[in-house]
Parts: sequence; structure tokens; C-alpha cells
Amino acid sequence: MTATRLPNDLFPPVFLAPMAGITDLPYRTLVARFGAGLVVSEMVASQELLSRRPGTREKAELGLGVEGTAVQIAGREAAPMAEAARMIAGQGARIIDINMGCPAKKVTQGASGSALMKTPDHALRLIEAVVAAVDVPVTLKTRLGWDDEMLNAADIARRAEAAGICMITIHGRTRCQFYKGRANWRAIRRVKDAVEIPVIANGDITSPRAARRALDHSGADGVMIGRGAQGRPWLLAQVSHALYGTPEPRVPHGKGFADMVEEHYEAMLGFYGTELGARVARKHLGWYMDTAGTPAELRRAVLTGATPGRTVKLLREAMTADRALVAA
Repeated sequence: MTATRLPNDLFPPVFLAPMAGITDLPYRTLVARFGAGLVVSEMVASQELLSRRPGTREKAELGLGVEGTAVQIAGREAAPMAEAARMIAGQGARIIDINMGCPAKKVTQGASGSALMKTPDHALRLIEAVVAAVDVPVTLKTRLGWDDEMLNAADIARRAEAAGICMITIHGRTRCQFYKGRANWRAIRRVKDAVEIPVIANGDITSPRAARRALDHSGADGVMIGRGAQGRPWLLAQVSHALYGTPEPRVPHGKGFADMVEEHYEAMLGFYGTELGARVARKHLGWYMDTAGTPAELRRAVLTGATPGRTVKLLREAMTADRALVAA
């Protein structure tokens, strides 16, 4: 089967990883503003998607119709996966990504995510169904394997390519590693050697230097950055500048950093509503304060602010203090 080609404008090949509860619309927008070749939505279960049928906010959350955005879906049955893919493609999704890498127990116990690596024949039926259902590019994100005894990413990648997948991202750990230890970038090379489609390296890419080493070790065509960008939405643009010569981002410091954090916070309140938005924002605010080196007492005050106004006032103090030197 011939794969639908990826858009030519997915450059630089430095992509934002899908992260549940993190890569929502406000955060993707912020990262994209600094610069990213592609941003990926939070994973959405195909059955859940079909049951709630995206409304206006959900369409924005998924990034339907937004250039440079992929929508990631997960599931364990071919028919719902295909129907979900068909629905979101019909509503404007530019790229659909299939999740075969999530290690969370609530996902793998439902035979989804990285659990599909244990049943590659079944996984291929899902892939074939999704590819056949849509005319947009379909990509795949997976891990090296289920555990050290089942390192089958290269075989799955080869079969996925034959089924029409046009790009594969490999997190350099097994499912049973979760996020422990170090990502094995060298092991990704086996996948790169097995296929002709682009291969993207993921895992522990926290700096331009790490990104360069990941490419050298893996032979991959690009990198995907997840946790390394928490509290540093400019990181992808820094990596792109170092590796591909794109414009160097202006990393915010002092008042500029405070302005960026406040803008992100207010965007979350506006998107989710005040009560939910304040809860969703806490993890981001914590990461920003980690970056700024905020003292524990002030950090607690920010995260327990009684009102958004109080939180913003404390954020300003936390972000603009002399010690708030942003790590580039």
C-alpha cells in the first residue's frame, strides 16, 4: 500500500510529543509560537471520541484544521479506530497519529497503547483500518518493544510501512521501563535500517546537545521532544536553531518570562474556564518555577493562590526576582 505523503512543510523535523494533560491547545500554541515543525495533540481514545462527538472546544483542543498539528488516537479495535479517524479527518485533521507507545496501566490494561506491541498482528489490523479510512497522512508512535525480551519495533515498523504508515516515532525505551533509566537511542537505529519512511527519535531529548547525540546514535530523520520542554516552551526552537539553522529564539528573561507565563496562565483560564483552568495550570506553573529557581515558600504560595488575580501577582514576584534566571 502506498502511504499518503507527509506535508513538505513539516520542517524543521523537531516535533512536540503528545503528552496527556499537557499538550492542550494553549500549550501547543505557545510552543508553536517559538517554533516547531509539528505539534501533536493529547492522546484521545477512539471510543471516547465517538461517544462525545467533538464540539467547538473539543475541535480546538484536538487541533482539527490547524496547520502543523497531528491528532493522536488510541484504541484496541479496528472499526472504532477507523471510524474515529474518518470523523476527525472529515472535520479537518491534517495528520492522524496512532498511539502504540503509551505505557500507562489504565491504557495498557485496556489492550491499547504499548500493549499492542505484544500483539503485532492485531496492531497491524488497526493500522490498516485507519490508513484505509482516511486520505490524510497516518503516522505511528511506539516504543522499542514491550520489554527486553520483546524488542520488536523494527518488525512492526516494517509491517506498518507496508500498510501505509508514512512516519514512525520511536521512544527509546520499552513499555516496562516506563520513563526509568536512559532512552536507548542506538536501538532506534534498527528501526531506521528497517524502513524507508522517516523515523523520529524520542526520549530524553532535553537540550540541543542531546538532540544531536540522539540523531547521531539513532540515524533518525528528526527528534520529538516531550518532558524536556516542560517549563521551557522555547526548547524545540533552540534545538531547531542548533541542528537546522532556523532563527534563534528569543528566550524570555525577567519581565519577559513573567509576561509569557502570565499569558499562558490566562490562556488556560480562558480555554477551560476559571476553576478547571486554574487546576490544569498548576503543573505548568510548577515547571516554570522550576526553570526560574523559585524558592519553595513562594512556590507554595503561587500554587495555592486563592484567586487568579492573587496567583498572577505572586507569579510576577516569582518570575521577576533577581534569582529568576531562565536556564537556556
